[in-house]
Amino acid sequence: MVNRNLIRELELGDELDQELELAMAGAEAGEYSIGTATLAVNSVLEGKVLRVDSEFVLVDVGYKSEGHIPRNEWDDSEPPPQVGDIVKVLLEEFEDGQVEEQRGLITLSKRKARRIEDWLRVMESVHENDVVTGFVTRKIKGGLLVDISGVNVFLPASQVDIRRPADIGDYCGRAIQCLVLKIDEARRNIVVSRRALIEQERAERKKQLMETLEVGQ
Repeated sequence: MVNRNLIRELELGDELDQELELAMAGAEAGEYSIGTATLAVNSVLEGKVLRVDSEFVLVDVGYKSEGHIPRNEWDDSEPPPQVGDIVKVLLEEFEDGQVEEQRGLITLSKRKARRIEDWLRVMESVHENDVVTGFVTRKIKGGLLVDISGVNVFLPASQVDIRRPADIGDYCGRAIQCLVLKIDEARRNIVVSRRALIEQERAERKKQLMETLEVGQ
């Protein structure tokens, strides 16, 4: 079972909570909708690439004016954008006028659309008390960020190991297993514990050993 006392001990302070909002890959604030046919801020849409230059990619999402995405939102690990490509984007804002007026450029984000979809996918497959495997991406104030299927989750420093390491940054770049302690859908963050998993595994081994000894008596 999830240790509720431990969760209460790990409640995030306002300062750390703000840092997590900036750092968590899937934690864009505000309401959003997926696959809506209506053009609205924070909706995820499909668009067609119309033009590519060194700074921006122009995309048609069915609005009178084109939307633009910063060129650097395409990672080096993926194919560069090409005219005619279909991409999923988050509609961030209308730069000029309102949607009803059908004028002005709109700001789009491919990266944030992917983060939202990653978050929703994780929400479907990950639950509290699950064991998950992730990759430690970086050290932040109070702990580590661990990538779980494209979503950064928070591993508090006190939950890295039974005994707190001298430098938790040494875990960066490592694949680790953790227990999911808390999922906050409203704030879109997840807290995990490697320590709780180690303690749980030790308790299970001790139980099995005791059962074996009792059988042998």
